[in-house]
Amino acid sequence: MDGDGLTITGDGFSLTTNSSDQGSLDTVVTELQGIVRGTYGQYCGLSRAIEVVGERWGMLVVRDLLTNPKSALELHQGLPGVPLNLLTMRIREMAFCGVLEKSGTIDEDGHEQYQLTRYGRRLEDVLLAFGRWGSAMLAEPRPEDIVTEDSLMVAMRATFLRDAAIGRSARYELRFDEIVIHVVVEDGHLEVGRGPLAGAPVIEPGHTMKDLLARVMTVDEAMASGQVHVTGGADTLASFLTMFALPYQPVPQRSLV
Repeated sequence: MDGDGLTITGDGFSLTTNSSDQGSLDTVVTELQGIVRGTYGQYCGLSRAIEVVGERWGMLVVRDLLTNPKSALELHQGLPGVPLNLLTMRIREMAFCGVLEKSGTIDEDGHEQYQLTRYGRRLEDVLLAFGRWGSAMLAEPRPEDIVTEDSLMVAMRATFLRDAAIGRSARYELRFDEIVIHVVVEDGHLEVGRGPLAGAPVIEPGHTMKDLLARVMTVDEAMASGQVHVTGGADTLASFLTMFALPYQPVPQRSLV
């Protein structure tokens, strides 16, 4: 971009605007979006929000950046189902819309990392609520489903009962097969981190975690299933569950229309 306008080039095209005015540039980008993937044509906050982060993979990019800054390659490691070129395009779109930005840090291979802007971080409560709503549709994992550190760390945030944790101090290490994360609770405040936590009781819930959090399985039932292993036994698990829960939601009934 220079004083005469903005030039956008690709492998098979070159487009030059005749103005450097921000309003004109916004119009150009909006028109390009309309050509490439369409807009909803609605003067509505919800419509704008969906246009920015509702495109496929958008909210998962937000989810994974809620835990820490990441490069495009690091994001791709946690989202292997998205082509890297599409992920890169989504990053650029979300940066243009003010949702994420360069963090000023690099990954282990020297690639620049991205973080959520202050505006982007305001999506956290929406994203956590959306995840709680979607949990009603979680049955047996599909063959292509994976579990990642970031998804589990954000799940812990989504299920944290802040009021129940006021005045309490607790530390837990959670193991889900090869993935290990930890949580630290201090007077209603939650910190979630990667890896083990020295001295903390270990909870290995197997495939029972969702049912325990939704209170459709009791602690005694989980311990008797043989899937759950907990340092300190049932009392440790029961104490943990007083501060983490999912609202009970019946499984949605499918219908043909």
